[in-house]
Amino acid sequence: MKIDKYGQMIFSENDLFEQYYTDPTKKLDNVLVETSIKFDSSLELENIPKLIEYVNSDLSIKEFDNINQTNWYIPNEYKNLDIAKYVLELCSNDAELQRAGQELLLFQERNMFPLLQYLKYLVDTMRKNNIIWGVGRGSSVASFVLFLLGVHKINSLYFDLPIEEFIK
Repeated sequence: MKIDKYGQMIFSENDLFEQYYTDPTKKLDNVLVETSIKFDSSLELENIPKLIEYVNSDLSIKEFDNINQTNWYIPNEYKNLDIAKYVLELCSNDAELQRAGQELLLFQERNMFPLLQYLKYLVDTMRKNNIIWGVGRGSSVASFVLFLLGVHKINSLYFDLPIEEFIK
């Protein structure tokens, strides 16, 4: 296995065969490989997705990072979720609507709706799999929207925590 300048792990076909023989149930569909010709052809009889062949890039690390910030690997139902509408529907009174609306505008200004969609997916996945996470840490507890999504358990309205503590 090699690591490129972006921190991506690139596997050789021998690495993949070793992984597959060690654990045939392991999902290898998001693995980058130097070349996948032998591996893909050896698995043609099985219903296994083709591997992603690594392509060397001349992008700078900053360009690579900017491109990948648009790739949220979540199901389409979350990518297509109107997160603002969803959050506002969770509010139960005018004060909550006012605060959630204020925060959503700040998230929107920073193009962070995909992050909120991802967090909704993450919380749903953790709940579905009975994974326990903390009650809240740091400045994130100042966000009422994150509270509504279930990211943390601290109601920033109740404790009068200003959103500016989170979004600076």
